[in-house]
Amino acid sequence: MTGQVRSAREMELVALAKRVLPGGGFGNLASDIVIAEGQGARVRDVSGNEYVDFLLGSGPMFIGHAHPDVVAAVQAQILKGTTFFANSEPGIHLAAALVDAVPCAEQVRFTSTGTEADVYAMRLARAFRGRDKILKFEGGFHGMSEYSLQSMTPKRPGNFPQAAPDSPGIPRSVAGDMLIAPFNDPDMAAGLIREHRDELAGVIVEPFQRLVPPQPGFLQALRDVTAECGIPLIFDEIVTGFRFAYGGAQEYYGVVPDICTLGKIVAGGFPLAAVTGRADIMRHFDRAEVGDAVLPQIGTLSGNPVASVAGLATLEVLRRPGTYEQAFATGQRLMDGLARAVMVAGLPAQVIGMPVLFDVIFATGPIVDYRSTLRQDTDAMRRFNQSLRASGVLKGDSKFYISTAHTPADIDHTLAAFDTAVAAEVEFRKRA
Repeated sequence: MTGQVRSAREMELVALAKRVLPGGGFGNLASDIVIAEGQGARVRDVSGNEYVDFLLGSGPMFIGHAHPDVVAAVQAQILKGTTFFANSEPGIHLAAALVDAVPCAEQVRFTSTGTEADVYAMRLARAFRGRDKILKFEGGFHGMSEYSLQSMTPKRPGNFPQAAPDSPGIPRSVAGDMLIAPFNDPDMAAGLIREHRDELAGVIVEPFQRLVPPQPGFLQALRDVTAECGIPLIFDEIVTGFRFAYGGAQEYYGVVPDICTLGKIVAGGFPLAAVTGRADIMRHFDRAEVGDAVLPQIGTLSGNPVASVAGLATLEVLRRPGTYEQAFATGQRLMDGLARAVMVAGLPAQVIGMPVLFDVIFATGPIVDYRSTLRQDTDAMRRFNQSLRASGVLKGDSKFYISTAHTPADIDHTLAAFDTAVAAEVEFRKRA
């Protein structure tokens, strides 16, 4: 690792970005770094600094950057054409692979982004039920639409089930079509669903909400009450799909929804996402089936053949024996090392999540929903992340994404970086 010396070229790019981009960036990671290349589980910035990468493009690079099988498939397809706005063989085969893999998937409709997929999943539930309202869970992330940005990150959480917009520019009327429930509270969720059963079009949930695992029985309780009321249950598996298991969180937890959305891993780093679900619900995308009740869905790049071949190549790698066992073992070693480091240091912190998706939270007490995450010390988290960056470890503001490409050497380096970051936090608290 070469530290964080910034070259004149990178500083010029940062200055140019500040002139031509709002906030100097794309709205994603902080704009003080410009990535030039990635290979396996490492990336390099324009200055030549190398990092062990746990950002992984916000998750899609589960088998690593520039995987040779994905690169070969993409290069071959590019020579045949990059987009057609028509059916293509790769897109059809990818849809078939998703149907084979995902328990709830009987049919597939492609989009280009996870936000689009979640929007269409909610719209699909409305078309199927002939109702307007959607119940979501406080703190749940379902993309950047007006409906998704209701009570995703409320600064002053209000009373359930009242929704609160998280962003300017959202019409006040949208809040009236969203109901909000606390994650991991099956009794309240069931009560709200039964109370509003005649208004609800669907219930959407991340089966693993950001970093908070579902408590035993929570997802099954949602499945039971939505089935009882005839309301579609939507799993947002943009993050968990093909990450927790080949069949996603619904395979891992053994709870099958009616609709689910997929993205990130499924396209191997290219812009493609999908809505999948029961055929009797998905038929609302088909004019021949429902006539004027059809749900129009058009996207210039939906089912893009380049993204589709990247997805097919990625899924082939994931089907190889031992792939998930390796990823989970890698993540478990990191989780254990980080938990041990903060415990030995006596810091008020804990490691939460799953071996393939976790982080440290600088807070004590159970973390079971969005409101309990508000106890965390965000300044400590910022210092921790900055220390990791200085040690050559790259991650986002929250979450370590684990890949199958992380090597024992990457893990050793990261464990040493944990020790450095924890020691720095201990020293900061002594001086404060």
